[in-house]
Amino acid sequence: MARLYRAQPSDGAAWVTGASKGIGRSVALALARAGYRVAASARDAALLADVVTQAAGLPGRIVAFPCDVTDEAAMAQTVAAIEAELGPIVLALFNAGTYFPARGDALDVENFRKAYDINVFGVIHGLVPTVERMHARGYGQMALMASATAYGGLPMAAAYGATKAALNNMAEALKFDFDKMNIRIQVINPGFVETPLTHKNNFVMPALMPVDAAAARIVAGLAGGGFEIAFPRRFTLQLKLLRLLPRALYFSILNRRLGWRRRRVRGTGGSGRSAGRR
Repeated sequence: MARLYRAQPSDGAAWVTGASKGIGRSVALALARAGYRVAASARDAALLADVVTQAAGLPGRIVAFPCDVTDEAAMAQTVAAIEAELGPIVLALFNAGTYFPARGDALDVENFRKAYDINVFGVIHGLVPTVERMHARGYGQMALMASATAYGGLPMAAAYGATKAALNNMAEALKFDFDKMNIRIQVINPGFVETPLTHKNNFVMPALMPVDAAAARIVAGLAGGGFEIAFPRRFTLQLKLLRLLPRALYFSILNRRLGWRRRRVRGTGGSGRSAGRR
């Protein structure tokens, strides 16, 4: 069996969604440092313009392609525009995502709906037209930005974690066919990373990692080609091991580790609406 494709800067363009800030911004700049022509997408054109400016003088370059990942037609048009200007998309990182806290005492249906629209369908809207072109060419590489919250339920993450678990399952299911199509698919499961999203958290975040360090791990993982890119290892491995324990121990350990036993349940009328885009 021929070796599965692994993207190189000389092969074509890299596309990063959610590239205006946080992990996406750092990864886009790291890929430009590696020599890629990078298509950077996000809703905020002004923030994207700043990323383009930051890439000046790097071996590669960044070109802004503003787009909302929840707009299916616009995402397909963006894929066509990228390839018309920068050449074939050989590496795609579907990173755009959002976090809506979901406390059991302040549930909000709309928060769940928006989380799925952005974190799951926002990936699908980019993945489908990109795969169509990669399949026609006979090669490509893509990665889905999930999260270590996919390994098991964590406080406040009922909506977010569910969407990231869906991306893990999606990537695993697609790999069977993508391998035959010479399209490498990867899933990225980071722990807590210092981004505008985690700045909103008001609970203990074990092994919190600087965003540039996380981006370096991601870029190295993309180059390495393994199916899962997970970090920091001490945190993600602990979560994986916790899933092997009886459920009673799982909840007991996380309650203590995250300090959740000290949390009080709010009374009626509390609002769970609070959000931000990556």
